[in-house]
Amino acid sequence: MSDPSEKAATTSLGDLLGEVSRDLSTLFRKEVELAKAELTESAKRAGKGAGMYGGAGVAGLYVLLFLSIAAWWGLGYLVGNAWSALIVAGVYAIVALILFLRGKKQIESIQGAPRTVESVKKIPETLKPGGTS
Repeated sequence: MSDPSEKAATTSLGDLLGEVSRDLSTLFRKEVELAKAELTESAKRAGKGAGMYGGAGVAGLYVLLFLSIAAWWGLGYLVGNAWSALIVAGVYAIVALILFLRGKKQIESIQGAPRTVESVKKIPETLKPGGTS
């Protein structure tokens, strides 16, 4: 193996910088390939997980449907089928109203990116596109 100081003494600065540039380029390229591979694997797992969540949601919907039918049928023995259907529908209407109002409150609280807007306002006019030169 050659001594690094000997190589530095016999090689031009341009060649040394070119070699360092190539090595850095190779390093960055390999890092990008690694990141792509990792992100691809993560995306596949996320897709599978999302599919399973979707399946669980559908199964949960069926559970809710059959529990609702059971409640409607059970209440039908006490107050009649028509009234029991209205009672079950009324419970769902109340739940829907509560969820709607809470969702509306969450949507109204969205502020966007206030810190970014504030920092952009601080950019001098000369640096903005179309600003004075």
